[in-house]
Amino acid sequence: MEPDALNALCWAAGITTAYGDREVPEETKRALLAALGVSVDTPPEKAGLPRYDTDPSAAPACPLPDWLSAAPTWGLFCQLYELRSDRSWGIGDFADLARLAVIAGEAGADFIGINPVHALFLASPGRTSPFTPSNRRFLNPLYIAMDELPAAATPDAATRARVEAMELIDYEAVAELKLKGLRAVFAERPFDGNRWAESDFAAFREAGGVALERHALFEALSEAMVAKGHPAGWTDWPEDYRDPDSAAVTRFAKTEADRVRFHAWLQWIAARQLAAACEAARDAGMRIGLYLDLAVGEAPDGSATWSDKDFTLKGVTVGAPPDVFSQDGQNWALSALSPTALARAGYAPFRELIAAQMKYAGALRIDHVMALRQLFLIPDHQPASAGTHVAYPLAEMLGVVGEEAEKHGAVVIGEDLGWVPDGFRDILQAANIMAYRILYFEQDWGLFTRPSTYPAKALACVSTHDLPTLAGWWAGEDIRLRRDFGLIDAATAEAHRARRHDEKVALVNAFIDAGELPGGAADGEAVALPPRVLTAAYRFLAATPSVLVGVRLADLVGPEAQTNVPGTVDEHPNWRRRSAMTVEAIAAAPAFAAVTAAMRDKRPRPQALD
Repeated sequence: MEPDALNALCWAAGITTAYGDREVPEETKRALLAALGVSVDTPPEKAGLPRYDTDPSAAPACPLPDWLSAAPTWGLFCQLYELRSDRSWGIGDFADLARLAVIAGEAGADFIGINPVHALFLASPGRTSPFTPSNRRFLNPLYIAMDELPAAATPDAATRARVEAMELIDYEAVAELKLKGLRAVFAERPFDGNRWAESDFAAFREAGGVALERHALFEALSEAMVAKGHPAGWTDWPEDYRDPDSAAVTRFAKTEADRVRFHAWLQWIAARQLAAACEAARDAGMRIGLYLDLAVGEAPDGSATWSDKDFTLKGVTVGAPPDVFSQDGQNWALSALSPTALARAGYAPFRELIAAQMKYAGALRIDHVMALRQLFLIPDHQPASAGTHVAYPLAEMLGVVGEEAEKHGAVVIGEDLGWVPDGFRDILQAANIMAYRILYFEQDWGLFTRPSTYPAKALACVSTHDLPTLAGWWAGEDIRLRRDFGLIDAATAEAHRARRHDEKVALVNAFIDAGELPGGAADGEAVALPPRVLTAAYRFLAATPSVLVGVRLADLVGPEAQTNVPGTVDEHPNWRRRSAMTVEAIAAAPAFAAVTAAMRDKRPRPQALD
């Protein structure tokens, strides 16, 4: 096929073919066309491709309540697994979330945000990233509170004490401990006739339909496969088990029906407990409640791709082009929904995915919101630098988000960090999808921008899970880690360290200019983060027009070390750190008291709602 003809077909399919002077490799173009189901011999007009030119302004906007515009608010962010309590089993759980919601609500917060709680791989608990889920429509049973079950679960006391005392979560030990307890309850008394009625479970299972049954079947099969020495992911299972409609899988479902029922029961328990945390947040006076997080994709070998392969692009994974975090780009090892298959199905799978989150969420953060318009896709067995962007029908994707948000009464935040296409943020603003504004990044010509320059339709915060806490940023821990892990070279690290010194001084000067620190303050030269600078940072953000401000719990009570270092897997203890402080002690922590008092002062909750 001639290069011009290949490019023309790629353009029609939404595939970017060049970046300035860099031409995307031909192998990449062909691999992406194949993933989209487009033959290189097919003329573009006959390829059955979706339209990418629908006007996104025609899509219904997400709700933006009048009360939010009139009284901008704030909330807490945390990693759910970080939470520690006197009653948990080595990992934060949904009851800890409910308790923290009460504490945050009493402190004046209007929402509590957490990491994605999507289903991971129960049979392989070492796969810990909440952003590499097995299935985004279902929940991670490791977050089930063991003292909120139809019957008492009795753990081995020594094992529980050991996992509860650890600074880093031992996911394998926690999974073994909690699953043993859950199986015992399921075998002895899975229902209690009142709060945990069997009829409610039956209704839940019926409402979950094929999607729930296949996810439960996948989990049961995954467990059985691991017991036989196979991996937890389906792509390395024996051929007969890779298709959910195969005779072998059908036989397994019949002979292991009770095991499948157990995994459906786990989803019911998890859903009921998450709903209870949602109710606790509302009862605590929160105007928004739970703020959930939607990962950008799913593991290629997980439940979602096994359950319904028709809607997943094959032979490619999601990543990011080279940037400041990784000079060679990143491969996130995530599968992506097929824009061609979505269009043929009227976007029903995407709608079901969004609805599954908003069932519990008063606010939903869409990770890497650029996915509504495009994804950076990398052919299998190729470096990230060989990837390119592939378009999605933006207007139609926006329409689904807007309709579901209106139906569920949820506000939507789009994580729009990194490289963003020209005009895309304007489209999101018109759709009432709030921008993400990170204090560290809001700079111009070496100076931090004034609070008044932040957009109103935005969530403003100091940092995210992929960035250091303010104390870690102050110490340059993120720079050291990127250098140690080979993500940047020595010269770049040295330049970043020099720049960080200047940034600290500039940040303190910005706080002085905003009236949040006294004139002449020299805190920028301090080796460790001064407590008053932390409080000033949140007062600074609270003074912005942004309708939402997020306070990172780790800034207040730890853990101070970085949650996740982008571009690493096992090199850093990503997604494993726990707070040294119990949930019960958080309200009395000095930094918590100081920062939440500042937020109440700057953003008081109205006494009565319209």
